Amino acid sequence: MTAAGMRPDSALGGPVDLAGRRVARMGFGVMQLERAAVDREAALAVLRQAVGAGVNHLDTAQFYGRCNALIRDALAPYDDELVLVSKVGADRDADGRLVPAQRPAELRAQVEANLAALQADQLGAVNLRRVDAPPGIIARGEQVVSLDDQLAELIALRQAGKIGGIGLSNVSAGQLEQALPAGIACVQNSYSVLDRAAEPVLNRCRAHGIAWVPFCPLGSAGFASLPKVTDNATVRGIAAGLGVTPAQVGLAWQLAHYDRTLLIPGTSSAAHLAENLAAGAITLPAAALAALDQLAVPGGG
Repeated sequence: MTAAGMRPDSALGGPVDLAGRRVARMGFGVMQLERAAVDREAALAVLRQAVGAGVNHLDTAQFYGRCNALIRDALAPYDDELVLVSKVGADRDADGRLVPAQRPAELRAQVEANLAALQADQLGAVNLRRVDAPPGIIARGEQVVSLDDQLAELIALRQAGKIGGIGLSNVSAGQLEQALPAGIACVQNSYSVLDRAAEPVLNRCRAHGIAWVPFCPLGSAGFASLPKVTDNATVRGIAAGLGVTPAQVGLAWQLAHYDRTLLIPGTSSAAHLAENLAAGAITLPAAALAALDQLAVPGGG
């Protein structure tokens, strides 16, 4: 299916509402395409492959380096059904290091930079990445900014038509409750079958019908606090019994856990992309779901 004729593919799950747009539950996170080792033409091909397979939700950020330019070169002019979602709250310093950029004026500048790099008129949604707690960078000094002040700026950007919806990332349950009057389209927190510290936030998303977009849905080798799902013995055993991969089991569990979960696994590999997207069509048996649910119980695996 070409970019011009794409539709949220039922094989990818969904569709689910995201800031008033209908998206397939299997999306694509572009961050891994930033790596210098990834050939530019291969990165463009992966983006086109994702959209051709029915993906219509791309997750990006201007501070991901070349990723927005890759999206533009691969896919512009954009199909009306493609939802480009970005993240603000961080930037790169003169040495290329990721640093907090939490002040309202910085958030506005990041939205404008995303739009310019993507050559887009509007971002489907923008996730405000709070940096109050790990993983990643932490706000200090003047970068400790009121959530209400940030939301006021994002509301103004939404009213101006620059963004379609407001999302939150790396927030607590209390912060989500505080932000609800602003109209929250989605929440991105780290979350996996092995790491459910964000369950209270997810429960509030359930209560308010908010889309849940877990980052590091399979854990991360880069953060010791986020165990790798694909290394877990229970996950591997279920995968072997079903004839699928451990990664597919971890992703399929996420989709089964909440019907408004949207996944954005990233990869620079065409084969891994196809494998990830195939998770959208996997239905885990009740016994497998029960075993996976137990992994969050102390001593459960």
